[in-house]
Amino acid sequence: MTGSRGKGAASRALGIVRKALGGGRMVGLVILVGLVALRVADPLPLRMLREKTFDLYQIAKPRTPPPQRIVSIVDIDEKSLGVVGQWPWPRTVVADMVSRLLAMGAVAVGFDIVFAEPDRSSPSLVAKSLPGLDEETRAKLSAMETNDTILAEALKGRPVVLGMTATSTLLPGADAGTKPARSLAFLGMKPEELVLETFPALVRNLPVLDAAGAGHGVFNPSPGTDGIIRQVPMVIRVGKNIYPALSTELLRLATGNNSVAIKANKELGGIQGLAVKRNLIRTDESGRVWVYYSPQDKEKYVSAADILAGTAPVDKIAGRIVLIGTSAEGLKDLRSTPLDRFIPGVEIHAQILETVLSGSQLQRPRDALVLEVLAAFLAGFLMVVMVPLLGARWTLAAFLAVSGSLGALSWYAFDRSLTLYDPVYPILVALMQYMYLSYSNYAREEAQRRQVRGAFSRYMSPALVEKLAQDPGRLKLGGEMRDMTLLFCDVRGFTTISESFGKDAEGLTRLINRFLTPLTDMILSRQGTIDKYMGDCIMAFWNAPLDDDDHARHACDSALAMQHGLKDVNATLEGYAKEEGRRHIPINIGIGLNSGEVCVGNMGSEQRFDYSVLGDNVNLASRLEGQSKGYHVMTVIGENTRERASDYATLELDLIKVKGKHEAVRIHTLLGDPARAATPEFQSLKVEHDALLAAYRSQDWAGARAHLANCRKLDAGGEIAGFYDLYAERIAECEQNPPGPDWDGVYVATSK
Repeated sequence: MTGSRGKGAASRALGIVRKALGGGRMVGLVILVGLVALRVADPLPLRMLREKTFDLYQIAKPRTPPPQRIVSIVDIDEKSLGVVGQWPWPRTVVADMVSRLLAMGAVAVGFDIVFAEPDRSSPSLVAKSLPGLDEETRAKLSAMETNDTILAEALKGRPVVLGMTATSTLLPGADAGTKPARSLAFLGMKPEELVLETFPALVRNLPVLDAAGAGHGVFNPSPGTDGIIRQVPMVIRVGKNIYPALSTELLRLATGNNSVAIKANKELGGIQGLAVKRNLIRTDESGRVWVYYSPQDKEKYVSAADILAGTAPVDKIAGRIVLIGTSAEGLKDLRSTPLDRFIPGVEIHAQILETVLSGSQLQRPRDALVLEVLAAFLAGFLMVVMVPLLGARWTLAAFLAVSGSLGALSWYAFDRSLTLYDPVYPILVALMQYMYLSYSNYAREEAQRRQVRGAFSRYMSPALVEKLAQDPGRLKLGGEMRDMTLLFCDVRGFTTISESFGKDAEGLTRLINRFLTPLTDMILSRQGTIDKYMGDCIMAFWNAPLDDDDHARHACDSALAMQHGLKDVNATLEGYAKEEGRRHIPINIGIGLNSGEVCVGNMGSEQRFDYSVLGDNVNLASRLEGQSKGYHVMTVIGENTRERASDYATLELDLIKVKGKHEAVRIHTLLGDPARAATPEFQSLKVEHDALLAAYRSQDWAGARAHLANCRKLDAGGEIAGFYDLYAERIAECEQNPPGPDWDGVYVATSK
């Protein structure tokens, strides 16, 4: 017993697990785990989708420039090239521009330009390149300072940052990172432990300029795969050394700092940020900042020609960090941002400086991945739970609510604290789970519908099959007790008919099909379900699998239709017999109807089963069909059926113990619908018929014979003449052999 209870508990637990993981949930969970793993792997398409989402945030709410301008850009524009001449300009002109800017009050000056080659306009180089010069002139020119030296003198001791560019290849003359930066300090991690953007070489300025500059910064940002610049490294690695970005060095000089501290923590994954005096440049673990762009502001631009001419407004330079760059198309320094398709590259550095100094930096928290993965998992898990439980329609509302909440929270974080969280991937996970599970539910329901249609299309009317297919849950698998009405219909004298076909089995099969088809239609059109065909016999039932409150009446209607339609069926079969050149034997049928509680459901084995019925009332219906021949009527119905269709035209036949039953049952014949039952002719017949049975059971043989004679007169068409012949024989026999005082009027059937 203990073992049985243990097995039962295990079986119940297994059933609970199967139910919990049913409805596509198991596959949904597997897909969810895969989607979470995909987010952790973070392939390029996901990164691009996330970046495009953050672009939309900036487009929707770009950064507002500070009211007090912090940065100015001295632009080597088309106007400047027209005034001064083509680039590169003589270094003396550049030196003059630097001196003028510092004299106007610039806090620091940075070059988004690299001076990697000697100035070809220097006197010494001109002396070498000009033919026909006399030696004295050549010697005087050669002795003069080079333009590079003049620029170096203009830079010495001044807050000027020279630009450098990192290259992806080791070009001739490039520095492979052999000369370390002097302005960086490291807190928390050693330089070699930091994970940074790495390049093989640097293109530096001429040594004479390099030595004169107060700062040296890398100015080439790293665009994304779509060419848009979203993140810019504030420090990079070249060879074994680390170098600051142009904007990093400008911040250092503008704040009067000797060094920039790189704050890092190995447990937190890398760099935390760059400390420049009281300013903290918040970066990711690789030292990159997210640039929060404002629309391009032409007010911060000053033409280099105006600076050199002394016509530029002083208030555009005084107290500001000044960047020198170019917007001239021929100089090819145009970049793309989320807000602008093309802007001068120098604008990127200006935007970084503004965001840091105005406290409007974007940040992507270190826990963003964890929170986004958790959000994706929870959103997907919610769909896994809800879609099979509530269905696609209600879960759609939940999906929209979840998606809206994720989007709103992400926007709130950006809007209020300039924090970037990706809402799109969790929403996509929820959407994919919703779509898969909705499809899975649909496919499962459609499979159930196909199964129902396949199982019942031969046994029910198309309308009922479709109704059941739309709600397969109404079909309880396994078995249930229901109050139903059962019908059996069999061919009388089928042996004679089959013998007439001899060895023509195909001909006999055609006959049966032609006979069963119209009778089946009569049942199906009245909400009946065909249980099975047994040779020439039809078994049908009502009130399953779909509910039918009038199942007894519908069964009676079907039996009457079969009775009345038999003449037309025989006429059709006779026509086929003539065409086939054989003798037609008219078909007669017997019908048995009984109502009561039976077990209905899928019966059979694990290998094969059918939707069928079992029970004592089923057996009784079969026995009643068999009695139709003995009582010489077409239809015999049980007492339960007569009670459920009490307004139909029925006549009691007998109290009988059918074979296999120990108790007597009252049986009736069905002659017509309620309209016929209400006719005076039938009412008169019923009165005399009931009087006949009463006299017979009270052993009043003379009275019974008199009522029998009246019944024959009222049965004008001889519809149940055979039944009255039967009772005439019984009365005569009882007169000769009285049954005795203990006789209860019950007839015991000896055959099925």
